[in-house]
Amino acid sequence: MAAKILIADDEADIVTMLAGFFSAQGYTVWRASNGEEALRLAERRPDIILLDINMPDMNGFKVCERIRNYVTCPILFLTARIEEADKLRGFAAGGDDYIVKPFSLAELAARVRAHLRREARRGAAAQVKFAGDLTIDYAQRCLFFCEQRLNLPKKEFAIVELLSQNPGQVFAREHIYERVWGWDSDGESSVVAEHIRRIRSKIAALRPEQTYIETVWGCGYKWRK
Repeated sequence: MAAKILIADDEADIVTMLAGFFSAQGYTVWRASNGEEALRLAERRPDIILLDINMPDMNGFKVCERIRNYVTCPILFLTARIEEADKLRGFAAGGDDYIVKPFSLAELAARVRAHLRREARRGAAAQVKFAGDLTIDYAQRCLFFCEQRLNLPKKEFAIVELLSQNPGQVFAREHIYERVWGWDSDGESSVVAEHIRRIRSKIAALRPEQTYIETVWGCGYKWRK
């Protein structure tokens, strides 16, 4: 399957040049001309993002910070800025690489391939198979039932991650709340039950015969071995 690359830059000629180059290399290319478009396209989960910093409505730093809550793919900043402070800010925002304009297309392509190889190695190690054709990809933070992908909101996946990585261990509702929401969060641990209900409902829509999260009455929840 072709790798999906999102190119976000307000300079149309650069986007056209890069889109043509990477399309010729066999990539599926998505284009964005501003920060808002980049945010929308990032929800489609590209495999890698080339992100310009100096966009007018929302700069690349802001875009990177906002999408890092749900996007785990490599983000490569493209920019004319060369100050060390900008590089540090880019890495702090969640960027993985920093490429200064003007750049060599050959070097850019090599860096893109290197990041994708690194992600592939990490993803292979982070995939765990369970009964009922379920695979949990902890790197992409999603579930697969054969070829069917199930994306869960951040806290729902965090619950699945906690329980599935400790199969058979019983977690009290309060413990799950502390681990997922944080011990200093304002709220009630009863929200855990509602999140687990949603997780079960989504899984049941794909595999109604399988039970993964079991209720241990009076104690809490566990992932079925």
